[in-house]
Amino acid sequence: MGKINLARVFLGGLLAGLIINIFEYVLNGVVFASQWDAYMKALGRQMRPNAIPFFIISAFVAGIGVVWLYAVARPRLGAGPKTAALTGAAYWFFAYAIPDANSIAANVVPGRVTLTISLILLVAVIIASVCGAWLYKEQT
Repeated sequence: MGKINLARVFLGGLLAGLIINIFEYVLNGVVFASQWDAYMKALGRQMRPNAIPFFIISAFVAGIGVVWLYAVARPRLGAGPKTAALTGAAYWFFAYAIPDANSIAANVVPGRVTLTISLILLVAVIIASVCGAWLYKEQT
């Protein structure tokens, strides 16, 4: 079993993060932008000025995290897209599904929009994981 190649985790993670950023932008910034605007207006709030850069950086961190999870699972489950898809789904479950379900249950986000985005992001994170894993190679 080789050592985790952190440089390749970072490289694959940047690709995965780019994919997540694209999905997040299209979903939140284009497709559901008017629903988010209406929701924020109903709350009497505005997005903080630093929110967008934070979202972009956090999506890249998520990409790195999902590729790291693939690198950890690879010696146990085998290399390839199946393992990448499984680790992507696992990452989504803990990083997206549970927090989104908590926010929906607490009624702090619009439920239907958040659920729709979360389910689409399941596909996004799996795609991101498979693409990021494609760039990953273990150290020997």
